[in-house]
Amino acid sequence: MLQRAFWKHKNLEGLIFHSDQGWQYQHRQFSEKLKQKGITQSMSRKGNCLDNSIIESFFGTLKRECFYGREKEFLTFKQFHKAIANYIYYYNYKRIKDKIKWISPIKFRETFISNYN
Repeated sequence: MLQRAFWKHKNLEGLIFHSDQGWQYQHRQFSEKLKQKGITQSMSRKGNCLDNSIIESFFGTLKRECFYGREKEFLTFKQFHKAIANYIYYYNYKRIKDKIKWISPIKFRETFISNYN
């Protein structure tokens, strides 16, 4: 997933990558890849979900809208992966949010970037 992000987005220098303290984010190889791209790694304090409230909120929404009540539909990892990928696309490109003026997150980002270029 990290390599795909590097391939898709060429200039990531100055970006802050915030995560919880999951073992995959603490792995030396992961940290080195971020550092090579000029990305600052940031981690929440141990056991403090408030440090990571935005992503915690997203995962809560994802589980509620995409997973709960549908657990038995996903018979294979491939089916589950596809459902998650489809939901992330929907969330970013189609799902409107009142907090960002009733537009999708991607549209909000595009508007923000175009106003500062």
